[in-house]
Amino acid sequence: MKPIKVALAGAGAFGIKHLDGIKNIEGVEVVSLISRELDKTREVAAKYGIGHVTTELAESLALNEVDAVILCTPTQMHASQTLACLRAGKHVQVEIPLCDVLKDGEEVAQVAEKSGLVAMCGHTRRFNPSHQYVHKEVTSGRFNIQQMDVQTYFFRRSNMNALGQPRSWTDHLLWHHAAHTVDLFAYQCGSPVVKANAIQGPIHPTLGIAMDMSIQLKTANGAICTLSLSFNNDGPLGTFFRYIGDTATYIARYDDLFNGKEEKIDVSQVAVSMNGIELQDREFFVAIRDGRQPNSSLGQVLPCYRVLHDLEQQLGG
Repeated sequence: MKPIKVALAGAGAFGIKHLDGIKNIEGVEVVSLISRELDKTREVAAKYGIGHVTTELAESLALNEVDAVILCTPTQMHASQTLACLRAGKHVQVEIPLCDVLKDGEEVAQVAEKSGLVAMCGHTRRFNPSHQYVHKEVTSGRFNIQQMDVQTYFFRRSNMNALGQPRSWTDHLLWHHAAHTVDLFAYQCGSPVVKANAIQGPIHPTLGIAMDMSIQLKTANGAICTLSLSFNNDGPLGTFFRYIGDTATYIARYDDLFNGKEEKIDVSQVAVSMNGIELQDREFFVAIRDGRQPNSSLGQVLPCYRVLHDLEQQLGG
């Protein structure tokens, strides 16, 4: 089996999660690492045995051996960098969100469709074993979602990343964190979002973003979702999903799943790994080998970004 050779852009907290996942995937080799600070990038490359290091994506795209690119770069670069990868003839997986301006995402999706390349967005919730378990219950007809209640909570009053390091860019509750739930809700329900409402709290004086937000969603088949998001939460951090259905209640915390009585459900046999990022990457590489579009292709996730655009208009964006 000829190895798939990968360039990874962004050696920060999330890029390292991908490198850790790829270590477990046979027939895949990261051959180039791109990031903003050359010395730090060299340190990461040395740890993972990556031979080529650069601060310029174009340099990696010019390498004939590179088959595919994974983009773990700042949100504002995602659309333009995805276009650059596609135009260079490389398969591409871009971390969530695909874009923070809808027209940019639509352009990328159109180029991807015409290219014949595998183009995927990192909507990890589709791949977490916890959510995969619920998805199988829904598609089998054993469980129908009536309501989802989701909390996405961080304590981020300064611009730091998950490793406690200063960020070179500003995160966003709507275009980044809400994207996970908006996409997952429609995906799990098997029905498009047809109604969406949003309100937000005060704009942070230096970060220039809302630190608190509340979103309501409804799908065509009648399911509803309430999503609360905050960067002000000094408590348990992360995203917690409660699925309320006609036959059960499920609580998902990343890769773990519980029933409504907080009894843990064994999801270890749902997939070949318990790591959602690794499973996301596995889907990307299998789709490349099979010559098919992946779960979470740009075309599949674009409706999520149309909903986010509509919400931004409501919020006065």
